[in-house]
Order: sequence, then C-alpha cells, then structure tokens
Amino acid sequence: MAQSYKVAVIGAGMAGLVTARELRREGHQVTVFEKGQRVGGTWLYNPQVESDLLGLDPNREIVHTSLYRSLRVNLPRHVMGFLDYPFVKKEGGDSRSFPGHAEVLRFLEDFARDFGLMELIRFGHEVVGLERVDEVSHEWVIESRTRGMESRWEFKEHAFEAVIVCNGKNTEPNIAEFPGRDAWPGLQMHSHNYRTPEQFKNKIVVLIGNGPSAYDILKDIYPLARQVHQAIRGPDFQLKKLKNHDNAWQHSMIECAHKDGKVVFQDGSIVDADVIIHCTGFETLFKPLEEKNLLQTLPVLVIELQGKWVAKVLSGKVELPTEEEMAYSVQELYSQMEKTGWPKHHTHKLHPDKFDYETWLVAQLDITPPERWKQIMLMSVIKIASDYGDNYRDEWNVDKWIQEIDSSNNKSIDVE
Repeated sequence: MAQSYKVAVIGAGMAGLVTARELRREGHQVTVFEKGQRVGGTWLYNPQVESDLLGLDPNREIVHTSLYRSLRVNLPRHVMGFLDYPFVKKEGGDSRSFPGHAEVLRFLEDFARDFGLMELIRFGHEVVGLERVDEVSHEWVIESRTRGMESRWEFKEHAFEAVIVCNGKNTEPNIAEFPGRDAWPGLQMHSHNYRTPEQFKNKIVVLIGNGPSAYDILKDIYPLARQVHQAIRGPDFQLKKLKNHDNAWQHSMIECAHKDGKVVFQDGSIVDADVIIHCTGFETLFKPLEEKNLLQTLPVLVIELQGKWVAKVLSGKVELPTEEEMAYSVQELYSQMEKTGWPKHHTHKLHPDKFDYETWLVAQLDITPPERWKQIMLMSVIKIASDYGDNYRDEWNVDKWIQEIDSSNNKSIDVE
C-alpha cells in the first residue's frame, strides 16, 4: 500500500507547481508556501529593482525575479512544456515559437488552474525557518511570516513529515572581480537588476559576460546607448567591432578600472565608461554559476522528472539506495570528475550529463521517454542560434525543423 505524507513545498514557481502536482497525484497531503501573491516565481515580472544594484548588501530587500521587460525565452516553447501539458499557442496570447516572458507566466497560471493547485497555495507566506525536530518520525517544523494588522509581521509554525525546497537559485549575484572596481565612480549593477534600456541613453556602457543576459541586454540598449563594450573572459580574446552594430565592440576581460572613470581591458583598449553591467550569473552553494550557453535556461523536463521521482520515493514506489551505495556513487563520481579534469565545484552541474540523468530518471519512474527530437533540439539550439545570428528567434522555423527531424528519424527506423 502506498504511503501518504504531509508535505510542504516552498515556492510556487515552475518547480514548485509541477512538484505539488506530482505529490498530490501520489496521494500526499500538499501545502505550498509562496512569499508573493501570485504563482510564477522568476517568471513574474517586477519593474522594481533592489536598493543595492550590485546585490552585495546582505540586508537589502531582495527582488526575486531577474526578468527584464524585453525578455524572450531562448529555447523554443516546444521544449518548455511538461510531458502531459505542452506549452501550446493559445488564442489571444503570444504565438511566437520564442515568446516573451508574459506568455510563460500565463502558461504557469493555466497549469496551476487546470490541475487545481491554487487551493494548495498559501500566498503571502514567507518561509523564514526550517528545522527537523524528530529524526525518528522525520518531523519538520517550518516557520513562516505574513503581514498582519498595521503591516506587522505575524509568525507561525507548521509541522510536516517532508519538505521540498523549490525556491530557485538566481537571487544572489556573482560579481566580477578586477582592480579598482570598488573605487570606480560610475554606476555599477548586476543584470539581475536590469529592466529597461531608457536609463542608458547616450551612455557609454560596459557589459561583462558572454551569456544569454549579456547578449539580450546588449541588443536591448545599443540603439539608445552612445557606445556598448562587451568584456569577455577567455584566452587571447582580441578587440573587434560587433557585426551589424555600429556602436558596439567586444573586448577581452577588464584589466582594471580607475577613479577618473576609465576602464582598461586586457587587450590594451581604454574607454571612459558611465556604466558597468555585470552579466556574470549567480552564486550557488559551491561556486559562481556562470552564464555559459543557452542550455542553462530552463531544464523543464528535469524539473518534472525530479518532481515525479521525489513523489514516488515518498509514496514508497521508488526505493532509495542504501547509504553505503550512495556514498560509493558519490566517490565514483568524484573519481571520474578528477580523471576528466572537471572541477569539484561543478558537482551539481547537469551539463554534460544532462541527458544521461534524464534517462536514469525515466527508467526509475518506468515511464515512456520524451520524443527524440526534443533531445536533438536541445543539443542543436546553440549552433542553430549561431547560424541564424541575432534574429534566430524569429528566423528559425521551428515547426518545419521538427517535421524534418521526425521524417529523418522515421526513415532511419524504416531502413533498420
């Protein structure tokens, strides 16, 4: 007989919603704690920014989302849905293959409504404490706070048998280090606090980074900015002007910054900059999560499979390995990482073993694996984006591409 637990889920973003659904499907009693007043998590656009634009002040009021107004997804919507709930085009919505962030939020709101998840969510409840109080019964106590009368905080404690943390990882910015940074007189900010391009009109802007946010923000501000200079970390990177951008250049990393406003790059070039935007990713439990490529954007399938797996572990349908087996597996992983030169702080980084991990989860769950073209698309999207250039989101006919891949796969099957 399947076991039923009283389970808390922290966060009502994408991970929290799909996990709550899977837990309830397995017969668990689910309560979701959400700090805000709506579902969506990081996909809930907020024009407000933090008081400390670099995000270094630990006492700042944290704004959860990193969305900017112009943001569009950088993976096709075809690989952003769930196994039984695709991210389809809907009447009156954003029908593009690479829609804007508002369409993703609408998808999540529809998902929560269609699966009756809204009734599970305690909005306006911020979790401020979590402690296991009984190792035998596995009892956990959550402390939450809400705004009460006269905007005073009211604190409550809640007991659960299991807790799933789904509160995201992109709120503690990683900031680039270079001599003179703290004494440099201009405006510095992290991309987490970028929203709109208007404040950069006629400014000379330095962007640090070469990931999705740097790419998008450069494209967003260069029509208004006087100049845009992108600093990229890498060996022997040479100064060059960006194609199709009359006022934008790529440089090697910043060598140093001076009190007179000058920014010196490792390639020897110097600019009198007004703004430095750190598009340098976020801190993780181990080391900074640097923005490397498009595949880091949204591993939706992994989130869903993990939710299914956790729900079935709790219900007793999937059995955990023994502690000895887990310890051996960890050591085996570290040994393999050492042989391949993979740094230890990348222990929890899915790439390049993402697809192997998904295959393992699918086998554990004994479910039908996703369509082959989805994996091919994720492996191909960086090259496709490079081939099409700046406008790849609009020029790539994704539906036609999927038909061609399906046709190719069917022919291979027929031959075999």
